[in-house]
Amino acid sequence: MMDEQLLIMLAFMEGTGILAPFIFVFFHVLRQFLFIPVVILCMAGGILFGSFLGTVYSMAGLLLLSALFYFCIRRMPGTHAKLMTIKYKWFGRYTKMTVGQIAVLRLIPFFHYHLLNLCLLERRPDFKGFMKGAFATNLPLAFFYTVFGEFITHFTPTIAVIIICSLLLLFYILREKIATVSWEDFFNHPKQGKNPC
Repeated sequence: MMDEQLLIMLAFMEGTGILAPFIFVFFHVLRQFLFIPVVILCMAGGILFGSFLGTVYSMAGLLLLSALFYFCIRRMPGTHAKLMTIKYKWFGRYTKMTVGQIAVLRLIPFFHYHLLNLCLLERRPDFKGFMKGAFATNLPLAFFYTVFGEFITHFTPTIAVIIICSLLLLFYILREKIATVSWEDFFNHPKQGKNPC
């Protein structure tokens, strides 16, 4: 399935000529509507443009997408509420992830990209700080899948499980050791307040 999507994307991009880099960057914004995983797009960038330019173009697309998320999410209360519900379910109400943790989770293909953007927004609510965090968390994703994308498709299930377990261990190590809970939240949510971590 992944190979088919990659081949279709490569065939399309190769036919666009000089416009290919611009279309590729724009594809990063459109990909969630087309249900194309970010990993596949980064892999296609590596195959089409090489490791260096593929990483640069993927970073440009991912940063554009992050900036759009920053300006749009507050105007979409329904989407914001859904993402917050998922965050509470997966990570707990009081967990604030570090930039390092978000960078690690971006490397795991099945994690929701915009959920991680929301976690970054909680950590860095101002635009400048958010974009610096977006750069720091997207760079490992863009570099890793652009450079090593071709080899990843040939990994055995055992190697894939070992890599994911290693990333989850790194995620745990990079966690914030203290959770701050306000009095109001503590008394409004007694069940969750007992164990904020």
